[in-house]
Amino acid sequence: MRMVVVPAALLGGGFFYFWLVVAWGDRSTAGLKYYGRTPPQRRRYRRLLSFQRVLLAPLVWFLPRVLPFRFASASFHFRGVAAPQGTCSPHSFARAASFQPSPADVFVATPMRCGTTWMQQLLYEVLTRGQQDLAALGRTLCEVSPWLESLRGVPIEVAPRVGRDPPRRIIKTHLPARLCPYALAASQIYVVRHPVSCFASCVSFLRMNLQGFAPRLEDAEAWFCSPQSMWWGTWPEHVRGWWERARDNDNVEFVFFEDIKRDLPGTIRRLAQVLAIPPLTPLELAQVLDHGSYAWMQTHADLFEVQPPHLLQPHPTCFVSGRMNRYEDVPADMGQRILDWCHAELADIDFPWERFGDGDSLRLGPTGDVR
Repeated sequence: MRMVVVPAALLGGGFFYFWLVVAWGDRSTAGLKYYGRTPPQRRRYRRLLSFQRVLLAPLVWFLPRVLPFRFASASFHFRGVAAPQGTCSPHSFARAASFQPSPADVFVATPMRCGTTWMQQLLYEVLTRGQQDLAALGRTLCEVSPWLESLRGVPIEVAPRVGRDPPRRIIKTHLPARLCPYALAASQIYVVRHPVSCFASCVSFLRMNLQGFAPRLEDAEAWFCSPQSMWWGTWPEHVRGWWERARDNDNVEFVFFEDIKRDLPGTIRRLAQVLAIPPLTPLELAQVLDHGSYAWMQTHADLFEVQPPHLLQPHPTCFVSGRMNRYEDVPADMGQRILDWCHAELADIDFPWERFGDGDSLRLGPTGDVR
C-alpha cells in the first residue's frame, strides 16, 4: 500500500506544480507584462520557462495521453463566433465589438494565419517611412500595435500612434466583419490567403503551440471547416463578410497575401496611397523593403511573437515558411476537399479566385506533409 501511495502523491504533486506554472505564465504575460519587457528580460523569461519545461517533461509527455486536446474545451463562443480561451475571453470580445474607431485608426483584419503580422509590420514601416527600426528601438510589434480582441499585448487605450502624416494607430484583429467595429473615417485593410495554405499554416501553428496535445490532421480539418468550431469563423464565412464590406466601402482595402509575395514594392506603394501619405522617397522605399522583408523579420523573430511563450512552447515563432504554395504541404485529397468546400460556400459571389494564382487548381502531390 505504501508503494502505491508514494507514486500517487508524486503524481498529484506534479499535477499541482504543472498548473501552478501554467497559472504563473498566464499572469506573467497579460497585457504588456511580457511584450513590454526589455529584450534581455524576455530572454530570461524564456529561459526560465524552458527550465520549467525540463522539470515537467514527464508530465508534458504523459498528459496528452490521458487528457487529449479538445477544441470545444479550449474555446468559447461570442455571438455565434468561436474563439480561443486564454488568448481572448468573452469580455475582451465584447469590449472589441463595442470599440469606437477614430480617424487615426488603421485596422489589419485577417482570418488567422493569413499574413497579419507581415501586414502590421509593413504598415509600421510605411508610416514611419522606414526610419524607426523596431530592433534598434528594442520594441516588440505587440508593444506598438494592439490586438483588438486579445488579452495580450498593448491595451488599445494606451497604444502609441505611429508616423507623422498624420500619426496612426495600427490595430490588429481577426474579427469577422459582422463583429468588427466600422467607421467611415478609419481605414481597414483585409488580407486573405489561399484557403488550403491558410489551413496548412493553422496546422503548423497548432502543432508548434500544443506540441503533444496537437490534434490529428483529420480533426484539424473538421475544426477548420466547422462554423461552430473554427476560431473567428470559417475561411469562407470570414472572407464573404469582408469582401462585401470592401465592395461597399471605399475605406476598406482587400489584399491578397499572394499579391504581397509577388510584388512587395507595389504593395508598399499601394499602402502609402491607402494611408494618403506622401510617396516614399527611393531611400525610404529601400528601408521599408528591407525591414518589411520576410528574411529581416525571421532574423528578428523575437520582435514578432504573436503569442507569449508558455510551458508547452517556451520559444514561439510567428514564422513557419511564408511560402505562397503552403497548400502543397496538405494531402491532395484533403486539400481538394477544403478547396471545393470553399468554392461552394462562395459560389454566389463574384470572388476572384484567380488572384491566388496556380494554387487555385491545387496541383498537389499524392502525399502532403504539413510541417
